[in-house]
Amino acid sequence: MLQRLSISNYALIDNLEISFQPKLNILTGETGAGKSIILGALSLILGQRAESRYFFNQQKKCIIEGAFQIGEFHIKAFFEDNDLDYAAETVLRREISADGKSRAFINDTPVNLIILKQLGEKLIDIHSQHATQEINNPEFQLLVVDAAAQHSNLLNEYQSFFTAYKKCTAKLKLLLQTSEKAKAELDYQQYQYDELEKATLFVDEQVLLEQELYALNNAGDIKRNLLGAYFLMHQGETSALVQLREASHQLTYLEKFNPQIEELNKRLNSAIIEIKDIAAEIDSLEQRTQINEERVFEINERLSLIYSLQKKHRVNTNTELLEIQQNLSSKIQQALFGDEEIEQLQQHINNNKIVLQQLAQELSAGRMNAIPQIEQRVHQTLAEMGMDNAQLKLENTILPVAEFDQNGIDQIRFMFSANKGYALSEMSKVASGGELSRLMLSIKSLIASNTALPTIIFDEIDTGVSGEVANKVGLVMERLSDNLQVITITHLPQIASKGKAHYFIYKDNSSTTTYTRIKPLNEQERVIEIAKMLSGDNPGDSALQNARELLKG
Repeated sequence: MLQRLSISNYALIDNLEISFQPKLNILTGETGAGKSIILGALSLILGQRAESRYFFNQQKKCIIEGAFQIGEFHIKAFFEDNDLDYAAETVLRREISADGKSRAFINDTPVNLIILKQLGEKLIDIHSQHATQEINNPEFQLLVVDAAAQHSNLLNEYQSFFTAYKKCTAKLKLLLQTSEKAKAELDYQQYQYDELEKATLFVDEQVLLEQELYALNNAGDIKRNLLGAYFLMHQGETSALVQLREASHQLTYLEKFNPQIEELNKRLNSAIIEIKDIAAEIDSLEQRTQINEERVFEINERLSLIYSLQKKHRVNTNTELLEIQQNLSSKIQQALFGDEEIEQLQQHINNNKIVLQQLAQELSAGRMNAIPQIEQRVHQTLAEMGMDNAQLKLENTILPVAEFDQNGIDQIRFMFSANKGYALSEMSKVASGGELSRLMLSIKSLIASNTALPTIIFDEIDTGVSGEVANKVGLVMERLSDNLQVITITHLPQIASKGKAHYFIYKDNSSTTTYTRIKPLNEQERVIEIAKMLSGDNPGDSALQNARELLKG
């Protein structure tokens, strides 16, 4: 239920706040006073896109806020699914800056417009005088039947299976295409894979071979310099080791004179041992360094193969070649063994299809049972509103069970005749605006009695009716409000008199700028307002008495 609506800086509204009541709320006022402006503002917190040109003050933000009592409407799961804080009194807020940037909030948590719109659709249904075309929409017609059939759990189960079924069929289509393509390319892919497998590549091979080749190509220089280093360290009368040993001998003679010299001599002997070891390793390395033309040839051959494969596959490393080899292996496996996966998926789809067909038949049976009830209840409601001879017939074309779609196997079509002796036809061809409005009110009343909808708003749905018919329309709205909150904008006194709360919308011209204002009316003010609706701005005693009688019901 919409408890409170606050509007700031929107169209002719600078600041406005309305507290709505349960049951039937009436909004009246002269044409152009701002009734539709209030609905426009409300639509912003229901996810409608905004335009800054509607701002009252282009230098300030537009802020719309609505407080809803939702504790009885079982939509906590929506908040959990969207990671929102749930509260029995939930606040929706929309802030739009002068540059057109918009922010939306649910209980002070920022959300995008899609989430705001999804929640708004669960809280309010706005029906305007132009929305009667909705009744010709096949999806709406099916929704009416499903609401009357009261099989939402069955419908949710069906649609869940249908979604999974469509995903599986899409996957199967992709697998078949992939398999067909893989089989067509199998010979070439097998050739490429065999070529890479035969090469027996490993990750660091290229780097190691290039390092080895570089060493072999420079083996002469390496050997010559190693020999030179060994000679300077170990051979010859002036080699490093000879001179170091002589230095140690000198220090040995001096040890008896100074204990510190003994320590230095020990360190020198350690260095001599280390240098001797280094020299031995240099000699060993020099012995192992050979000029090997045969090995150079082998490495060049191997690198040539690696470079050729890299160029062929447009990569730069063995790692990438090995990844290509693995991908080729997967494609080959898919081509050779993909039929098994396809068969398994096909079997899963066939099983789902059987379940869907069974569920579709259950849905269809429920809809067929609901159709006579819909026709009867709509006829009764239309008769209450002065359309005794009106007929609504629901035609259900049942598709072959194998041709189910997202809604099952039923194709619902509403056929209507407003007058006796006229053939049934589609509403748009045989019904006037007033007749369509009453038909839609009948259907909305039916839906409301079968589904939990917190609030419904009628924007001049009474267009095209008057007199006693208007009074009957008001009675239907009044009865509708026993199940949910109803807010209606009307120009008809007969309907206005049925409200439990009455709000008067008017233009305030007391200052240099015109503002839209709203005022809740007390009992005496309601009498005067309804009398004005009956006879004009200066109602006489008879109009006032008539207004009192209307209010008494």
